[in-house]
Amino acid sequence: MSSPTIHRTAAAALGLAAALALAACGNPSEGTTTEVAAAEGAGTKINLSPQQRRVTTGKVDSIAAEVPKKIRGRGTLELVTASGSAAPLSFYATDDKTVIGVEADIAHLVADVLGLEPRISAVSWENVFVGLDSAKYDVGFSNITVTEERKEKYDFATYREDNLGFEAKKGSGLRITGPRDVAGRTVAVRSGTNQEKLLIEWSEENEKAGREPVDIKYYQNDSDTYLALRSGRIDLYLGPNPTAAYHAATTGQTEVAGTYSGAGDTLQGLIAATTEKDNGLAEPLADALNHVIGNGTYAKVLERWGLTDEAVTKSEINPPGLPRTDT
Repeated sequence: MSSPTIHRTAAAALGLAAALALAACGNPSEGTTTEVAAAEGAGTKINLSPQQRRVTTGKVDSIAAEVPKKIRGRGTLELVTASGSAAPLSFYATDDKTVIGVEADIAHLVADVLGLEPRISAVSWENVFVGLDSAKYDVGFSNITVTEERKEKYDFATYREDNLGFEAKKGSGLRITGPRDVAGRTVAVRSGTNQEKLLIEWSEENEKAGREPVDIKYYQNDSDTYLALRSGRIDLYLGPNPTAAYHAATTGQTEVAGTYSGAGDTLQGLIAATTEKDNGLAEPLADALNHVIGNGTYAKVLERWGLTDEAVTKSEINPPGLPRTDT
């Protein structure tokens, strides 16, 4: 049974899906803009070109002074995000090389406050963490969920709620509210994510209850996954709810069949800026995020990408995360 926290999470996430209802045609790979409707029905045009005209803010000397001396001396903030098409989180503009999306915009705001030049690298999901481990990158802005296991290696400064979405073929009639609803279903998920962790746990729960397990599938990229979904080779795709809602809205071929907190049924999941543990960056990152939350530029960024429903009121350092699975 879901806790009151998760009822609120589901309502907010469903509100996000509604907020991203299609208002005008636009595939991220076609043209330079697409338009989604705000919850009130007003159209929000999303710029897909490399000329982003991002929301900006000013440097705050007191927060910038908190940044480790090595990074201040370098003058750049080395940022990393996962490559691939995952609008509206992190994806390529129409020039196929400029990284855009809400993750990049928030990263730029943080760099503004810290007085550093943001340099974003897009790599495979697993190489986000390899790069952080080797200190090749200072911080990851890549829809990374706070988990208790990750907290052993990384420090976190939160900036958005983490809600997951089950995406189905339009008109499927599926409604996903818990493990029973995916028993015997074929579900695609990205390897190494907290979505995969949740799906595996649900599959195991089904088996213990005498129900069929989940048939979990993995694909190399989103285009292969969506082809499998349209052709009926899979029933569902579990990923971040913002990408599911955006894809459903801009293609008209899929629908969000259910949502869930990224931290499970007892805790609201949180997305966070991720940095190597004890490297001195967590506090200035959180302070920079709290500054932009306070001055309103953070809200403008979320509104720009249709993600107002995933806003947080405060950036926290290393809050409770997705629980470790007992083995």
